Amino acid sequence: MVCCLGLVLLLLLLGSVSSAGGNRCVDAAEACTADAQCQRLRSEYVAQCLSRAAQGGCPRARCRRALRRFFARGPPALTHALLFCPCAGSACAERRRQTFVPSCAFSGPGPAPPSCLEPLNFCERSRVCRPRLLAFQASCTPAPSAPDGCLRDQRAHCLRAYAGLVGTAVTPNYVDNVSARVAPWCDCGASGNRREDCEAFRGLFTRNSCLDGAIQAFARGWPPVLLDQLNPQGDPEHSLLQVSSAVRALEGLSLLSTLPVLALPALL
Repeated sequence: MVCCLGLVLLLLLLGSVSSAGGNRCVDAAEACTADAQCQRLRSEYVAQCLSRAAQGGCPRARCRRALRRFFARGPPALTHALLFCPCAGSACAERRRQTFVPSCAFSGPGPAPPSCLEPLNFCERSRVCRPRLLAFQASCTPAPSAPDGCLRDQRAHCLRAYAGLVGTAVTPNYVDNVSARVAPWCDCGASGNRREDCEAFRGLFTRNSCLDGAIQAFARGWPPVLLDQLNPQGDPEHSLLQVSSAVRALEGLSLLSTLPVLALPALL
C-alpha cells in the first residue's frame, strides 16, 4: 500500500498526467519537465523527499535542502507556476498542495501540529531560516493604499520571499483543497500566555492581504507567466534572499519583536 501511494505521488509530482482537463498545475508540471534545469532540480527533491518517505522514513533535512535548491536555482517562472498554479477544482488543488511532498517537508514528525512558537523559535536560531523569514515579513507587509493590500511592484517580491520559506522550519503550504489559503503546519492552541505572539506569527500567512493579493494577481496573469522562462532576468538564487535596507535594520532584533511592526497592521 505504501509503495503504491509513493508511485501515485511520484506520478503526481513529475507531471505524467494529461492536462486535457484544463488542470493548470499539470500544465506547470509539464512546463517544468520540458526545461532541463527545472526537471533536474525537481527530480532531486522528489528523490530526497519521496523515495525514502515511501519506505517509511523521511530524511527531512535533506528533503528541505533539496527544496531550497529547487526554488533558489530553478527558473522562477516555472517554480512559481508549480507553487501558485490557479485551481478551480479539488484535483488541481490537491496536486498543488502536494507540490513539494508535504508528508516529509511540511508536516510531522508528530501526528498533531505543534504550537507555532516552536518552528518560530527554531527559525530565529537558524542562519538559513531567519533571513528568509525577515525577507518575507518585509516583502509581504500589506500596503494600506493598495486595493488588494499589495502594491503592484511589491507582488513579485512577496511571492519570491514566500517561495524562499519552502524548505525551512516555517515551511508554509495550502491548508485545504477548496481555497488558496496557506499556513505553516502549526496552530496556537497550546501557546499559553504567548498566544498573542503565536497568532501574530500565524497571521503573517493566514491574514495577510498582500500575500493573498500577490497569489491572486499571479493567477490572473496565467498562462503568459510561463513565457517568462524564455527570458530569465537576474540571478534567482540572489533575488530569493535579497532584502531591503529595512530588513537589514531588523537583523539584530528578535523575530518576535518584529511581529508587532510587520504583522499586526495586517491583522487590524
